[in-house]
Amino acid sequence: MLKIDNPKNKFIILIVVFLVIIILGISITQEIGRSPSEKSLAYLKRYLKSVNVTTDIPTKSNVSSQKTSLKDELPDINQYDLSVKGNGQVNIEIFSSPEKAGDGVDGWLKEVAEKFNNSNYKVDGKSATVSVRNISSGDAVDYIISGKYIPELFAPSNELWVAMAQAQSANLEKVADSMVQNTAGILLSQKTYKDLEAKYGKADLSAIVQATINNEISFGYTNPYASSTGLNFLLSTLEYFDSSNLLSDKAKEEFQKFQQNIPFVSYNTVQMRTSAENGSLDAFIMEYQTYSNDATLKNNYTFIPFGVPHNNPLYVCGSLDNAKSQLVKAFTEYALNNENQNLAINYGFNNNEYKSDGKMDYDGNTILQVQQLWKEEKDSGKPIIAVFVSDVSGSMAGTAITNLKKSLINGGQYINSNNYIGLVSYSTDVTINLPIDQFDINQHSLFNSAVQNLSASGNTSTFDAVLVATNMLIEKQKEVPDSKLMMFVLSDGETNMGHSLEDASRVVKNLNIPIYTIGYNADIDALQKISSINEAANINADSEDVIYQLRNLFNSNL
Repeated sequence: MLKIDNPKNKFIILIVVFLVIIILGISITQEIGRSPSEKSLAYLKRYLKSVNVTTDIPTKSNVSSQKTSLKDELPDINQYDLSVKGNGQVNIEIFSSPEKAGDGVDGWLKEVAEKFNNSNYKVDGKSATVSVRNISSGDAVDYIISGKYIPELFAPSNELWVAMAQAQSANLEKVADSMVQNTAGILLSQKTYKDLEAKYGKADLSAIVQATINNEISFGYTNPYASSTGLNFLLSTLEYFDSSNLLSDKAKEEFQKFQQNIPFVSYNTVQMRTSAENGSLDAFIMEYQTYSNDATLKNNYTFIPFGVPHNNPLYVCGSLDNAKSQLVKAFTEYALNNENQNLAINYGFNNNEYKSDGKMDYDGNTILQVQQLWKEEKDSGKPIIAVFVSDVSGSMAGTAITNLKKSLINGGQYINSNNYIGLVSYSTDVTINLPIDQFDINQHSLFNSAVQNLSASGNTSTFDAVLVATNMLIEKQKEVPDSKLMMFVLSDGETNMGHSLEDASRVVKNLNIPIYTIGYNADIDALQKISSINEAANINADSEDVIYQLRNLFNSNL
């Protein structure tokens, strides 16, 4: 032990302290000079030193030219709850959008149906009732056009879905122009509303679109393959760019400019609401009925109507026998009587303050082409570089790993060939099953083979795999600089070894890599924490509907 009173020892101690100060000073100086992304890359380099990684030699597998049919992709209809279950001798089922068939403030149609069922209505001496199934308009169209399950009545949010269904040979006949009136709108923060009025003279759709193109506001909207308001917004925006032809080169070019400043397109309304609450968005889309029932939204945002009305029409699906036709007529008249229309006001419908001024003059084929244009142009012509991170730990054995493999192989057919795709799997260690490359027919074949060879065993090092995938994305972007990075983690949510969520967050947060998580009979809270790092979506896909869920996710993101 050194004695401090010894002059020689004092000198040694001073030298050591001096060296420590110099080292700390250099470290602090380097840290101060680094950008947030540089700091993240430094953490990544450090963390990877403790991760054990192996790389497989890819082999090819057949890529079927036959796509899995929509009918086979769809889960059993009972994945969507009956919010009202009729038990009459004569019964009809209604597919209804969630804002009418849900719980609480979204339960107008549910309450109307329950009252009707309690009225003891009879058809030809038989008890007659209605059932209501809570299902989004886009999903409902998929069931109807595929023939997987066809209800007697269809009550979408707006006519756009009906036009698309009819363009795909669905037999739909209108029985009511509108069950209740609703309006699509854009919510502007109070500051954003004032700023747009000051600069553009009016805070309307055109001002919002131009302000987004000019990178003056952060704007969010929902996936137009699934969201009625998102689809309405897409059509309205393209019409603003070129009212004579929504699919013109001019419309495409302007849409690309617009998309360059969209931080992300939300997979659903929940994701978009979360982003707004976190302060990431100045403006976002929403129906008036939802807005009117949320005091926080009404106090902090101004509602700007746009697009075609959300008139909630009612259509008969196919041909009905006489008894069911009588029941449809009776229930329609009941829902439209004064008492139930006044009841709708209490739920936020039939408001006269805000009206959409758009007209429903889009044909179904045009709408379908607009959806495809969005898929191709939403990334402003930039390819996506994505890595799928698959959990193959022991807890995934059985149904979970089987469905993971099926959903990845099926989902591959919805990935654009100009994107770049890789595959990583993890258990105790991490394996690069397929290095990132352009998703042409060759890479697609290698991808299918790599997925088919996955098997489950061992512990769970989720965040080690996330770090490896992040490094793959960063390195590939050096080769493809004008690109967007993305990650998909497919897991049951359990993590029991390796690096932590905090470590992963420290790396990916400032690199702005969204991590979409898909849960297989999972700990959804754990997966949600991963997705929330950069505000991506988390999907709870059980064994029945995971193939359809991933189809929708890949179709909208890749």
